[in-house]
Amino acid sequence: MDRIKILVVDDESRMRKLVKDFLEREGFRVLEAGDGEQAMELFYADREIALLILDVMMPKMDGWQVCREVRQTSKVPIIMLTARGEEQDELQGFELGVDEYISKPFSPKILVARVEAILRRTRTLDAGEVADAGGISIDKAAHRVQVDGRDVELSYKEFELLSYFVENKGIALSREKILNSVWNYDYFGDARTIDTHVKKLRSKLGDKGNYIKTIWGMGYKFEVEA
Repeated sequence: MDRIKILVVDDESRMRKLVKDFLEREGFRVLEAGDGEQAMELFYADREIALLILDVMMPKMDGWQVCREVRQTSKVPIIMLTARGEEQDELQGFELGVDEYISKPFSPKILVARVEAILRRTRTLDAGEVADAGGISIDKAAHRVQVDGRDVELSYKEFELLSYFVENKGIALSREKILNSVWNYDYFGDARTIDTHVKKLRSKLGDKGNYIKTIWGMGYKFEVEA
């Protein structure tokens, strides 16, 4: 089986090598680009690239420009790296279609875990594009959720949380596992933020919110009622 290709774009060669070494250790094939223009040349030349890890601050074309151009023709997952942790940057990234946002410095092991999680979710939804669970329909590509055919407006994190629940249907999930999978590793909060999001999510899902079961002292489990 061919190894999954990942394009790492960063003008710092030391950073590229660090990320490349960790990804290759996990069996991925890594392509490198030192600026945005080189990244686009590689991207157009190789349609087997399954994910981009993209730095924001780069010469020639910055990360935002690359992201905009990629999104004109492709829905390939994008992880954006930046030295800045400002909320406005993060919001801009999500508006442009970034799938994940990680601030430098970061743990390479956590980055690899995020890559694997995103690819796992992408592969889960690629087969049919839309995931359905007991009347809840999730269109990842369109970032759209419907309950019994009715559109439900969710925030970015509510959407990610619901997707994670549906993809792990029937599995007991600890708050720590949810936090690590749905929130960035550098999120300076605690597990109670999950409880707040679950409460909002249940409310927006109406009767279907009952699918999210509380496991006291541990976390949650998504279970469709017969």
